[in-house]
Amino acid sequence: MEQKKENKETLNLTNVSYRYKDADKDDYVLRNINYSFELGKIYAIKGKSGSGKTTLLSLISGLETKYEGSILYDDKNLKKIDLDTYRNTYTGIVFQSYNLLPHLTAVENIILSMDISKVKVDNKRSRAIELMKSVGLDESFANRRVLKLSGGEQQRIAIARSLSYNPNIILADEPTGNLDKDTEDEILKIFKTLAHKENKCVIIVTHSKNVCDNVDIVYELKRKNKVRDND
Repeated sequence: MEQKKENKETLNLTNVSYRYKDADKDDYVLRNINYSFELGKIYAIKGKSGSGKTTLLSLISGLETKYEGSILYDDKNLKKIDLDTYRNTYTGIVFQSYNLLPHLTAVENIILSMDISKVKVDNKRSRAIELMKSVGLDESFANRRVLKLSGGEQQRIAIARSLSYNPNIILADEPTGNLDKDTEDEILKIFKTLAHKENKCVIIVTHSKNVCDNVDIVYELKRKNKVRDND
């Protein structure tokens, strides 16, 4: 797969703070977050419930925009760029619940992502099958309905879908939360390959110690405190 950039800092957060709209002025979910992410590395963000992990992912993905501080992608401020283009071109999202459309087949879910991002591909089905193979599923899975797939197989399709437009950043929200240990290890291998061999930046929100033990850098979020680097 073609690499878009050399190994470098791709995402930078400076003094990022966030509080809910109706919260007291000093009641922050996130406060003064300062760190960066590089291409070619895999990161884990951990923290107790209420520490702001999912909120942080929403900020990084551009889904939530009402925050203090700055988030830069490739030195461009997210507050000043087109966020639809950012989400559909440079970031891919993998969810714990997979978020696949059950009435579509595995390959159709991946093709739909290509259609939404308007990526230019000569043969979308062939490309989708290629992506399936890259996450360990052969062509025999292509025409299976989502509900006919196991949890691990659905997550692989979700990862393949997130790669359909070759983003630089992969954001994963508890991607192994519903999986057993062996399947979790298999999914982690896929993420490691994406980071270390395909030069992507992989950011995983997780409660799993196993995940944290298998990434390059771990950040821990604590309620109303700065992120602490445990690498």
